[in-house]
Amino acid sequence: MADLETLQRTPLYDLARQGNARMTGFSGWEMPVQFGGIAQEHRAVRTTVGMFDISHMGKLCITGARALENLQPLVPSDLSRLQPGEAQYTVLLTPEGGIIDDLIFYYQGLELGQEHWVAIVNAATTAKDKAWLLQHLDPTQANLQDWADQVLLAVQGPTATAILQAFVAEDLAKVKVFGHLQGTVLGQSGFLARTGYTGEDGFELMVSAEVGQGLWRSLLQAGVTPCGLGARDTLRLEAAMALYGQDIDEITTPLEAGLGWLVHWDSKGDFIGRSALEQQRQLGVPRRLVGLHLPGRHIARHNYPILHEGQPVGKVTSGTLSPTLEHPIALGYVSTSLAKPGQVVEVEIRGKLFPATVVKRPFYRSPTKPQS
Repeated sequence: MADLETLQRTPLYDLARQGNARMTGFSGWEMPVQFGGIAQEHRAVRTTVGMFDISHMGKLCITGARALENLQPLVPSDLSRLQPGEAQYTVLLTPEGGIIDDLIFYYQGLELGQEHWVAIVNAATTAKDKAWLLQHLDPTQANLQDWADQVLLAVQGPTATAILQAFVAEDLAKVKVFGHLQGTVLGQSGFLARTGYTGEDGFELMVSAEVGQGLWRSLLQAGVTPCGLGARDTLRLEAAMALYGQDIDEITTPLEAGLGWLVHWDSKGDFIGRSALEQQRQLGVPRRLVGLHLPGRHIARHNYPILHEGQPVGKVTSGTLSPTLEHPIALGYVSTSLAKPGQVVEVEIRGKLFPATVVKRPFYRSPTKPQS
């Protein structure tokens, strides 16, 4: 871990410290891992509303007369399907089909002959993603800007929309899940998207540092629970959302990671990695990411071995004790022949083997979140 003195800080850092946040180094940033406690923050998001400073994530803007034409070959998803105000979760791929990063592209529309796109990428891969995009974008057709100085704030939970509405001029109820708009937050311009990383309804807002700080204070006064990276991780794992660098990486293909639905084979033309994915589909996917349910309280952690009949068949990528389900859950890769729900395998935890059952994902599905 880097020395905290060398880490970057978001515009909300001082407010987090004022809230007695416990800080940690994460992807080159000093970030709050928890405020009042991970379990408490997790429950707040599942039952009412919580907020997260996610300003460490990469915030990129791509504009140009032929921006779409430049972006299309870089992802397996058909971005031409998007209408203004719509978004696509997708992946950047290597020629070998490995995942460079998972990200969301938001299409804002056409203005004065210029297409406007926003991309939100992982903090740990921001520099890599920027370099990859710049390598493949034609600067005469598409221009990339880094909006690193902007605050990115996630407000998540069953009551998130109702609470946030008091500080936003536009009718948030009209924004569809995975929809977005350029709106007015505390009287100033802001980007609002009905997306998130918790499995609950909510919004992610990109605003100036001044507006972000004001919104954080206003939401605190409105009773919103501040949350750190700890609860963000347990929430996303219950929703079986992949964490880059653990569940997916450059040696993992979307077909292995359960992200085959991002590959629009029929409507999409050629894209980087297509031939590798077609070959893997033809030959058969050798391993798959599965959900695991463990009884008792023994937690399967990252990199713990998965075995079947005493033989290694894979590794755990993420694991925790689910605060909502109150039993251990995990994600991990196993041989495709062992990937069906109901299959029993074993996880080696501190030298002992414990049974784990393959289950359907997600582990948790919100009963209140609107359908996209």
